[in-house]
Amino acid sequence: MSSEKPPKGTESLLGKAANLAHLVAYQTGAVVSRTIIDKKTGTLTLFAFDAGQGLSEHTAPFDAFVQIIDGGAAITISGKGFHLKQGEMIVMPAGQPHSLKALEKFKMMLVMIRS
Repeated sequence: MSSEKPPKGTESLLGKAANLAHLVAYQTGAVVSRTIIDKKTGTLTLFAFDAGQGLSEHTAPFDAFVQIIDGGAAITISGKGFHLKQGEMIVMPAGQPHSLKALEKFKMMLVMIRS
């Protein structure tokens, strides 16, 4: 049994069903995030991007799983572009530069498992 405390604000989610799209709200001109799980072994974070918002190119030390929950996004990995829409997913490989851009407002789930 882990002694780690759940992230603030997620206590009410433990052991309960929830709709992912309702757990994070859009905000005009912003990127909003909500951490659902934050442990030494990995994280699960929800994001809501307003149209035109994004994350600039960066790298991560671990593979990152992204699932689009609502809307659609342009994702670039090592110079290769992808357009994902609701229900689609992609794995962004560790150490490879990637970026995200909201061509329309969208929500996504980001899962990172540390190894």
